[in-house]
Amino acid sequence: MTSTEQADYVATVDGVLQITIATTANGTSMDFAGITAGTAALGSLGADVGAVLLRGTGANFCAGGNVRGFAAAADRSAHIHGLATDLHEFVRALDATPVPVVAAVQGWAAGAGMSLVCLADIALGGPGTKLRPAYPGIGLSPDGGMSWTLPRLVGAGRAREILLTDAVLDADEAVRLGILSRLVPDADIADEAQRLARTLASGPRSTHARIKTLLRESGSATLSDQLDRERDDIAAAANSPAGREGVDAFVAKRKPDYTGLA
Repeated sequence: MTSTEQADYVATVDGVLQITIATTANGTSMDFAGITAGTAALGSLGADVGAVLLRGTGANFCAGGNVRGFAAAADRSAHIHGLATDLHEFVRALDATPVPVVAAVQGWAAGAGMSLVCLADIALGGPGTKLRPAYPGIGLSPDGGMSWTLPRLVGAGRAREILLTDAVLDADEAVRLGILSRLVPDADIADEAQRLARTLASGPRSTHARIKTLLRESGSATLSDQLDRERDDIAAAANSPAGREGVDAFVAKRKPDYTGLA
């Protein structure tokens, strides 16, 4: 992929790395040019990036995989194996990023699109947003990490029901289950997600990184171990540039300025 082609899918604006994961091409199915460009951008994340925004540029966030492409492949197994390999490299890069990940979830998030929603730190939807695993409907099993993320979001029993019945989740149910963070008017999803990502990007990046690490580690830690990690991290943060600026700004009754601070 040339730098010009990559620029069609990734751009850094106001400290936010925007990654387009689906376009109007092929009915807003997952665009693997965007996935590949996103993996490369996440792998070389610069100090100018303080948040990541996942978005689709069509009516849907992402309608899932290109099923017509699956059907047309000479070797369907090899074709889907290659796609899943590329998607999973993106998932690993997304999971490893230390900055907050926001998803602007308009319309449908189905199949691998739903998998990416489940990976976001904050996912905004609207009244018209719908989510669906979509895998049983075409006789396939999940990819994109859904079998790992969904049970951790909604619980093992609810995840089994959602996946096995290929349930369609409306926006209110997705919020209740914790898959979507909150709802805004459908027409405002893109703008509100951009605003939120910019706000996060201007915040204390080292604090965001510590929060994400603590949350990730908590799944396999005992409470006692987690308390030790929290103690050590907050003590280290107190002497960090961001920690000093935050405390000093509070005492001085001014807004903290985290620009350029680690």
